[in-house]
Amino acid sequence: MSSTRHAFITGTAGFIGYHLAELLLSEGWQVTGYDGLTDYYDVALKEARHARLARFDGFKAHVAQLEDMGSVMAAMQGGPKPDAVIHLAAQAGVRYSLENPRAYIDSNIVGTFNIMEASRAVGTGHLLMAATSSVYGANTEMPFGEDQKTDTPLTIYAATKKATESLSHAWAHVNGQPTTMFRFFTVYGPWGRPDMALFKFTKGILEGKPIDIYNHGNMFRDFTYVTDLVRGIRGLIDAVPGGPDTAVEGDSLSPVAPWRVVNIGNSDKVRLEDFIDALERELGQKAIRNYMDMQLGDVPATWANADLLQRLTGYKPQTGIDKGIAGFVDWYKDYFRV
Repeated sequence: MSSTRHAFITGTAGFIGYHLAELLLSEGWQVTGYDGLTDYYDVALKEARHARLARFDGFKAHVAQLEDMGSVMAAMQGGPKPDAVIHLAAQAGVRYSLENPRAYIDSNIVGTFNIMEASRAVGTGHLLMAATSSVYGANTEMPFGEDQKTDTPLTIYAATKKATESLSHAWAHVNGQPTTMFRFFTVYGPWGRPDMALFKFTKGILEGKPIDIYNHGNMFRDFTYVTDLVRGIRGLIDAVPGGPDTAVEGDSLSPVAPWRVVNIGNSDKVRLEDFIDALERELGQKAIRNYMDMQLGDVPATWANADLLQRLTGYKPQTGIDKGIAGFVDWYKDYFRV
């Protein structure tokens, strides 16, 4: 019997899924990727990520939609039994959910149910799925902790992610499926999405065009570098929730299911203006700042309490914005030949 571990990862052509797959493949894992390569943003960028993963012998990709249950089941049953299923694919973007809410219902709820059902069918050892810091919604007590109520989401995107947390808890209870949900906080870094702030800011500054800064710059975010994030996920793969004996101090472990939720963030609230200042220093150019009112569905601040992640994995994200922005800018200039 092979000792090689196998992961089934959705969203491998996406920003975070690509980085996680690359990390696991570099450790010798087999990775089966599943991605719809939708045109929400430049498909060529997604194809380039998959092409880099294809350099590893242990990588196999399936291109199909999450909503297609037959394709999900065939992909998961067509390879080795997964030691872990990591579900990262989703219809992303807080603001796009104001324009096309149905896409979020189809992908984030129906698609997530399909992953849970296929994971149960193949007998996966550990199911891990992405939620978002957006579930904290209108909460104002910070840093955000896993024990806070998340009953006030402000967008359809956040509401669908909250719904998948509830669905997965019930699923874990009914089926005994060990499940970990993780809440991401403002992830950035190389190979990022074009609709994300750092990507848009960098493009605008280099092209000498104004960049939009919401709430007149009075915004704070817990910026989390993508390699820190995927190292956190990697640690959680082996922190399998089970009975009370798997609990740690301050755990979110459910009393009735092998299920927990974990924040993954840098635990550092950074002013958006300071983030842009750091980007200007790295680029050697000043931004043309277009100050705007708060956008519907946005929140003025996010800030993670990531103590639980550290207790479970021994790992703490800690890349500062200067180093993280430099990593992104190096990639951006290389990829776009700036």
